[in-house]
Amino acid sequence: MTGIAIDLLLWGFVAALAVAAAMRSRGLMWDGLRDGVVDFLRLIPRLVFGVIGAGFLAEVLPQDLIVAWFGPDSGILGLTIATIVGAVTPGGPVVGFAIAATALKSGAGAPQVIAFVTAWSVYSLQRLVMWEFPVMDHQAVWVRIAVSLPLPFLAAAIATLVGRP
Repeated sequence: MTGIAIDLLLWGFVAALAVAAAMRSRGLMWDGLRDGVVDFLRLIPRLVFGVIGAGFLAEVLPQDLIVAWFGPDSGILGLTIATIVGAVTPGGPVVGFAIAATALKSGAGAPQVIAFVTAWSVYSLQRLVMWEFPVMDHQAVWVRIAVSLPLPFLAAAIATLVGRP
């Protein structure tokens, strides 16, 4: 039931944006609709391949290895490995979340997956190299990295305390 509520909320938001665009001008609304449909059509194949690929990956990965390295009992070593793997994982949400879902299906602990996703979101070494260092002041980037280091561990700890995932 929650999924339907979220879908309805999102469609309501889209409808409100369409009305707001139409109130400005009909052309703006049609341009927005066209751009949205084009983006949707570009994204769908990636989502399909990512989700199907994650299903195959979950079946191919050796479950005992995943449980040993990233399982609920892997402790701080499992969190550290998940954090490092998250930081070096390239790609967008289709890649990152597909790997996270695969790890969960294969027996990884929720705190370890939370650490992976947090590190993938916050650190992303490819983003550091391609965007942050070339564009931002290097000292600011290093400070951001330093203050971000504990975040995957904090997220995993808080998740464990809040909901015992």
